Amino acid sequence: MLKTPDPHDGILAIDTHVDIPWPSGPSPFEDGSRCVDLPKLKAGRIAGVCFVAYVPQFGRDAVGDAAAVSRARRMLDAIASMAPANGTGGVLAFTADAIEAAYAAGKTAIIPAIENGYAMAKDITLLDEYAARGVRYITITHNGHNDLADAAIPRKDLGDVEIEHGGLSPLGIAAIGRMNALGILVDISHTSKTAMLQATKLSRVPVIASHSCIRALCDHPRNLDDEQLEALRGTGSLVQITMVSNFLRPRGRSRDLTVADIADHIDYAVAKMGVEHVGIGSDFDGGGGVSDYRNAAQSPHLTAELARRGYDHESLAKIWGGNFLRLLRQAEAIKV
Repeated sequence: MLKTPDPHDGILAIDTHVDIPWPSGPSPFEDGSRCVDLPKLKAGRIAGVCFVAYVPQFGRDAVGDAAAVSRARRMLDAIASMAPANGTGGVLAFTADAIEAAYAAGKTAIIPAIENGYAMAKDITLLDEYAARGVRYITITHNGHNDLADAAIPRKDLGDVEIEHGGLSPLGIAAIGRMNALGILVDISHTSKTAMLQATKLSRVPVIASHSCIRALCDHPRNLDDEQLEALRGTGSLVQITMVSNFLRPRGRSRDLTVADIADHIDYAVAKMGVEHVGIGSDFDGGGGVSDYRNAAQSPHLTAELARRGYDHESLAKIWGGNFLRLLRQAEAIKV
């Protein structure tokens, strides 16, 4: 009997948004309780991961700013430690070519990123340090406004008004220019719609929504509406569909969420934008996961669902990593 081909075979798959347990957690080198560790990545045939240094929004005073910078640095150190010099883990991959070389060598590509521009506080020169550490994208905001931009979800507990900057602040505009010069992608997940549209128009490199879903399918302020999808398509940008339950389906659902719900959002984005503008950013270990896709080892479950819906190998390869690699190369091409 002929074996049915596995649609996940031969795909350079990249998950563009994974958190790390902090300040401590299970070892990334052992198959433990984390959704994403190196053994699960091997089992799920995920070639590369953008591990994020997630900095939650604190007060924007000197104490809060210093804490944000310190946390970002220590988290980037922890991400780098997943690629020890003795070769027992992954490999740090700061370019598209390096990611492809790691894949060819059978090694997991570790791709650093930062979630929340608060990590640079008010000091734009810190972007140069983060670029030197290999950071490939920075999410402009998290929940709560920062000094760069308005967030999709203001933090009233931090004193946020609904709109503070009217989108991007002057510092945010300058930061995008510097990120472009350094080859760091601009991530618009979590930003307000106004800030997102401004960033998409301003950036000289297509932007990325590293972990977002579709508002037409789930009316959540973190999700992207059709106007935003059109802005992404028109600039060659990407939306990386995530799997946080509250972003996939409205509250009050009567059944468990599955890979079919993730695929629904992918289908919608592909129909609106084209397959060249869609990818996957799980938000594993940061709230992501559905009943039949709870960790990285189960990644082929999503691929199988997409193949069942008619996506061919070329399209699957674009969604799972090809589109993201294209953006990295565009960022590298204009790097000063």
